[in-house]
Amino acid sequence: MLRSLRSLLTLVALAGATPLAAQELRVGDLAPDFTVTTVTAKGADATPFTLSAHRGETVVLAFFPQAGTPGCTTQMEAYRDRYATLFKGGLKVTLVGVSTDDVEDLTGWARKKNFPFKFATDGNKAVGKAYGASGMLWHKRHLYVIDPRGRIAYVARPFNQMSEDAYSALGQAVSASGK
Repeated sequence: MLRSLRSLLTLVALAGATPLAAQELRVGDLAPDFTVTTVTAKGADATPFTLSAHRGETVVLAFFPQAGTPGCTTQMEAYRDRYATLFKGGLKVTLVGVSTDDVEDLTGWARKKNFPFKFATDGNKAVGKAYGASGMLWHKRHLYVIDPRGRIAYVARPFNQMSEDAYSALGQAVSASGK
């Protein structure tokens, strides 16, 4: 039994499991800082995205498995179609979809679907690990709202992209975080 437990723990460690502390980020915690390459439908942004550089605004981190898949497309199209109401049209609110996809895949998807927000490429899964969203192959569908002080204001683990209630709760969290 002990040998089986050790084997399981070894497999989990080799698979790149996230440290327990990262999985337990809670409302009120200081959001882990990071710097990543972001893209829009126009291509890669000239300046890397650093979370701490966005103090004074609300940041929504939407981790998702893979660009172009049905569930991810449903989620991002809902964000696009409700961008003005959910994310105040980008006024002091920055939405960043985070996945392990590369710059070209994210740019092409953003262009094809006319997404008005940023995507971050997290190929080494460093951001996903810091937020407890990194899975074996892709990120899990987790969502964090970070308030203007850099604190986590809302967490959805997992975010249910098929539930109207999930979008309502997200909208309420974004509105409340800016106050």
